[in-house]
Amino acid sequence: MKVETYLFGGVALFFALTGSVYAVFADDPAGTAALLVAFLMASLIAFFLAVQHRRAGGRPEDRRDGEIADRAGPVDFFPDGSPWPPVTALGVTLTAAGVVLGMWLFLIGFGVLAAGVSGFVLQYARRG
Repeated sequence: MKVETYLFGGVALFFALTGSVYAVFADDPAGTAALLVAFLMASLIAFFLAVQHRRAGGRPEDRRDGEIADRAGPVDFFPDGSPWPPVTALGVTLTAAGVVLGMWLFLIGFGVLAAGVSGFVLQYARRG
């Protein structure tokens, strides 16, 4: 994950420099805010990848002498179908419609959305 860390670090640096120049020369707070958010998102991903690289160590892809056989073994866990994406989508839809139609629909949508997000988070909590 070393290469990915440098890649997203470079993207974050690009958005930081571009956002700084844009903030000085443009009179547009929306564009400045968008570039700031892009910088923060790229920085977050770069930080996550750096922490994962420190925690898990180097992968065969990070070494110049890495071979395909070094990656042999079980790949990972691949989940079955989940009922939570449609529940979450319904919650987002009801919440957005509730903003327009009334607080009662917003609260129902927020409850459905909370159930969907909780289901996503906890669906594999007891996986052995």
